[in-house]
Amino acid sequence: MIQWQKSSFSGGGDGNECVELAHGSSTLLLRESDDPTRILPLTRDSLAALLGRIHGDRT
Repeated sequence: MIQWQKSSFSGGGDGNECVELAHGSSTLLLRESDDPTRILPLTRDSLAALLGRIHGDRT
């Protein structure tokens, strides 16, 4: 069973307003809680690039 970890930036409730991350067999897994069946497999490098892009767009 996949153990999902909720983003610390997500709201504190149990609502569907968060991004979750988990370890896959050879990749990291990313999903949006409002569509949990859509899972994006990522390498560490691609996740770092995604987070860098998101962070850069916020500044």
